[in-house]
Amino acid sequence: MTSIDSNELVLNMGPQHPSTHGVLRIVLKLDGERVKSTECVIGYLHRGVEKIAENRTYVQFAPYVDRMDYLAAVSNGLGYCLAVEKLMAAVAPPRAQAVRVILTELNRIASHLLWLGTHALDIGAITPLFYTLREREEVLKIFENYCGARLTTHAFRIGGLQYELYEGFEQQVNTFCDQFPGKIDEYEELLSGNRIWRERLRGVGVIDAATCKRYGVTGPMLRAAGVPWDLRKAQPYSGYEQYEFDVPTRTGGDTLDRYFVRLDEMRQSVRIVRQAVAKIPTGPIMAKIAKVIKPPVGEAYVSIEAPKGELGYFIVSDGTTHPYRLRVRPPSFVNLQALPHMAKGALVADVVAIIGTIDIVLGEVDR
Repeated sequence: MTSIDSNELVLNMGPQHPSTHGVLRIVLKLDGERVKSTECVIGYLHRGVEKIAENRTYVQFAPYVDRMDYLAAVSNGLGYCLAVEKLMAAVAPPRAQAVRVILTELNRIASHLLWLGTHALDIGAITPLFYTLREREEVLKIFENYCGARLTTHAFRIGGLQYELYEGFEQQVNTFCDQFPGKIDEYEELLSGNRIWRERLRGVGVIDAATCKRYGVTGPMLRAAGVPWDLRKAQPYSGYEQYEFDVPTRTGGDTLDRYFVRLDEMRQSVRIVRQAVAKIPTGPIMAKIAKVIKPPVGEAYVSIEAPKGELGYFIVSDGTTHPYRLRVRPPSFVNLQALPHMAKGALVADVVAIIGTIDIVLGEVDR
């Protein structure tokens, strides 16, 4: 932090503050209520996940990735499995790929639902949290029925899936897809036309496309700035090229546009899930790979479109059962870099809205 004059105040927001969404400490330099600069202090939840990978086998490390963005554990597991499979030149069977897409898109919906409920709560709207938790519960029931876990699912395995679909899976997923679009309309009735909501979000935390690219910002934040970049379209994986869906964008790049983009993304996820359920192929759920996984010497990077943006895994193999090096490119960490730019000149109350709209999980930021 630079030196301050007699008219400035340095204020700590967090790490105990509930609106910092975890253990994030933000040092604000204020001129009255106006933010002059911010400094993010992270590391309170650091667990050395990437170093742990070097001391675990590829299979043993798989559950650890669920503990990073614990609100999108399914996406974390998919990215990791794809990276190891790329090292091994293995491809999951079509049936496994379809199930992966279904569960990953349901996880995107669950992540966005919790974001919407907590973001609204930060702004002062209490009711949406109860609504969004109601629908999220239905998604978690599907996860629980499939793999026995609700949050840190460990749903996928290197090479495909461990569990075959349970009886009634397709019906339960279709029932959710039938009911959920109407629930999104309910959220819109509560918030989208609410004058207080719009005034609290419009023009707050603005970031344009060029600045997003400079900071490496991805996901809904980038698309709200007008850039239609989605790895499911740009670099398809797990058979996403088979599905028809749109990439929602807005042009304002403010907190309100990011809200609308995430609502639209949930609608598109329902479209993808419907298509995937309708054509789940028959066949095996695991590729033919060795029981002891020892990828050849080499390196691989795989990135996927996680709910918060580009989630990437870089793995270096030395031919043993343990990764020689593993590095994660977490979207929460990268997107958080843009907070000082977005908060400069805003009010203290706006900082709460901006943090919420970035949609960070500190387990992923700190790792």
